[in-house]
Formats: sequence, C-alpha cells, structure tokens
Amino acid sequence: MNTRTLGSDNLQVSGLGLGVMMMPDNQDSVHTIRGALDAGVTMFDTADLYGEYEKQQFGGNEKLLGRALKGRRADAIVATKFGITHTQGPKGDPAYIKKSVDASLYNLGMDYIDLYYQHRPDPNTPIEETVGTLADLVQQGKIRYIGLSEASAETIRRANAVHPITALQTEYSLWSRELEDEILPLLSELNIGLVPYSPLGRGFLTGQIRSIDDLPEDDYRRHYPRFQGENFQKNLEVVRLIQELAMQKGCTASQLALAWLLEKGEHIVPIPGTRSLERIHENLGALQITFTNDELAEIEWISPKGFAAGGRYPGIT
Repeated sequence: MNTRTLGSDNLQVSGLGLGVMMMPDNQDSVHTIRGALDAGVTMFDTADLYGEYEKQQFGGNEKLLGRALKGRRADAIVATKFGITHTQGPKGDPAYIKKSVDASLYNLGMDYIDLYYQHRPDPNTPIEETVGTLADLVQQGKIRYIGLSEASAETIRRANAVHPITALQTEYSLWSRELEDEILPLLSELNIGLVPYSPLGRGFLTGQIRSIDDLPEDDYRRHYPRFQGENFQKNLEVVRLIQELAMQKGCTASQLALAWLLEKGEHIVPIPGTRSLERIHENLGALQITFTNDELAEIEWISPKGFAAGGRYPGIT
C-alpha cells in the first residue's frame, strides 16, 4: 500500500482512505471495514452526525466504525467530525467541542481520535477560539491532529496561525474543482493535507448511473441539481468520454478519476465511500496508475474546471 503524509506534523496514512458515512449499521459493514483494513487501507472517516437520520440515531456511524476496528485500533487512523447541528447551525464554541469529543470517544469506544475535524465553520465563534480549544485537546491526548472541513482560505490561514492544521476535508473531483484557484495553493503553502470527499462525484463518475431511475426513490442525490433534468444529460455525456478514455488506458472510470486526484499532489488523500469490498479493491487500483502529459491534457479537455452542469447542493452554485 502506498502511503502519504498529511500536514506538517507528518500524519502517515494510506494513499486512499474509506468514507464510512453511507454504510448501514450491520455485520456486512463490519466485514467491509475489516476487509479494507486487510487490503491496506488505514484511514477511516466518519462524523458524529452520521447515522440513521430518520431515527435520530446520531453517532451510530461512529459506533459501527468502533466495533469494526475493535482489537485493531493500532492499525487504523480514525477521523471524525463535530460541529453540525440540526437546530442551532454550525457550532464551534469550547463547551460544545468538549462535549462533542467525549461523546465521539464514547461512541467509538476509543481513548483518542487521530484526526478531529470541525465539520463546518461556526460563524458565531472565532476560529481562533475553536482551534485553541482543539489544541488543548491535543495536549490532553484526546485527539492527535486537527482538521477543518469546507473552510474558506481566510479561515484556514487564521486557524493554522493558532495550531498546525493537518488536513482540510472538502469536495474535490473531476466535476468539483472550485478549490483549485485559491484553496489548493494555500494548502501547499501552509503544508496542509487535502482529504477530498465525494471524489467520484457522488457516484456519477463511476459510470454506473445512466438514468435517474438508477437511484432509489429515497436517494438524497435526486434532490441535487447535477442529477436533475438537462444537467443530468450534460454531465452524463462527459462521463461517457471519461469512460472511453479509461477503457483505452485499461482501467475503470473510477480508477481514472481517483488517479487524477492523486496526481494533483502528494498531500492529497481521497476518501471514496462504498459498501462493497469489491469496490474498495477496485478503487485501490488507482494507486498504481500514472499518466502521460498527453493523457492529462486529454482529461483536462474532457472535463475542464467548471464543466459540471448544476450546483453542488440545492441552492448552492
């Protein structure tokens, strides 16, 4: 397994991580997580928010990950997040953080968290105060490294001035390249890792979604602009071209999309989510793929920055 380094404090992780968010709380998921660990994946990503939303079982995904890693804690890098609430908006005040970290440690059944992200910036709490509290948790041994998620360049710079930020988690893929102008150069400047979520475009870049009817009736993606109407058809045409290029290269569209991300920098560690161990093994094949300059130019021609039709989220461009 290829390894990569996140941040100036040199957190060593596998070249690809695993997003656990969409895994159901059952023994099959435990088997998949353990299989990923056996395959060399060391970085596992969850959040206190993730669980069975309709049952208000927040923290359930952390409990699942904790059970799956029981007896193998030393082999894994565990990342979780705090800071999204459904009634009060994003939170990052000291009292909330202290309560959240203890709850996550309990859910995970662990003594420490490797990488602890603020899930969304809190507009009512200065980032310096938030990161100062997280730095105290590092000193206490409850967390090892500090991360941010979906933070602006200004917020990242201010946060890093208080304590080294190990990683930024945000959406990044062939069809979500908004961070390339400002965020990517800043991360390189400050030696902060990037952990892209939805690196396969919420499944679209796999080529497995050919029609909106391929999604279950209750699938959240049906509400996203890029999966609707004319946007869907325009995006589908680009995916078709990506698939053709992947076939020429002897890989899958998913492997090509992940390998392109890995090519963007040694500090980038995507965390594709899947429920399938077979898909995990497929994704890991991306670590062996390299590109010629002509191939990179062709990818750029097929999917230039801003090509995706529709916004990332409803109401957001």
